[in-house]
Amino acid sequence: MPFSPTLLSLASHIIGEFENAEQAAAEPIWYVHLRLWQRPVALFGEDSITLFAEQANITNLQNPYRQRLMRLQPASEPFHALQVQYYEFKKPTIVKGAGSDPDLLKSVTFEQINLLPGCILNVSLLEGDRFIAKTPVDTRCCFNYQGKARQVVLGFEASADKYLTYDKGVDLETNQALWGAMMGPYRYTKTQDYSHELMLKE
Repeated sequence: MPFSPTLLSLASHIIGEFENAEQAAAEPIWYVHLRLWQRPVALFGEDSITLFAEQANITNLQNPYRQRLMRLQPASEPFHALQVQYYEFKKPTIVKGAGSDPDLLKSVTFEQINLLPGCILNVSLLEGDRFIAKTPVDTRCCFNYQGKARQVVLGFEASADKYLTYDKGVDLETNQALWGAMMGPYRYTKTQDYSHELMLKE
């Protein structure tokens, strides 16, 4: 199934290797210097573009974390251009480091992932080929980590020259932000483009 120009445009903006070096240097108290990888994966290829994502502190690149999948697909209702559904790995260690070693993604199967039901974003397309992705109203992204329930507030903005992420961890009881974009979005700059890998997955 051919992908729509809108879907391909969003994918081209957010596929790649990113860093927030300038932001981290300007505000080191609030923003860790991160490297973020987002690479295409050959899953759900019939109607979607699926990306593997993970990140690492620039001072500890050998220990990346937050391994996840982002499934970019047509929206299920007419008010938005697209939607993004998140999935978790049952055993993240099997793909740890795949951001810099994509060969680890070649053997990923559906049996190794779980759908995260509330972890979904509605994506709107604005003028200038700019995308904004927000969590639907009354929806919460929750998952279990080390035996404890966790919540993540998700969101991003993407265009050809800008990628902002609003992801932050929130305490389920107090609703207090615990980590991530607590003082505003992480502002990433693309340092490597992996769009050519998308062509290999089609």
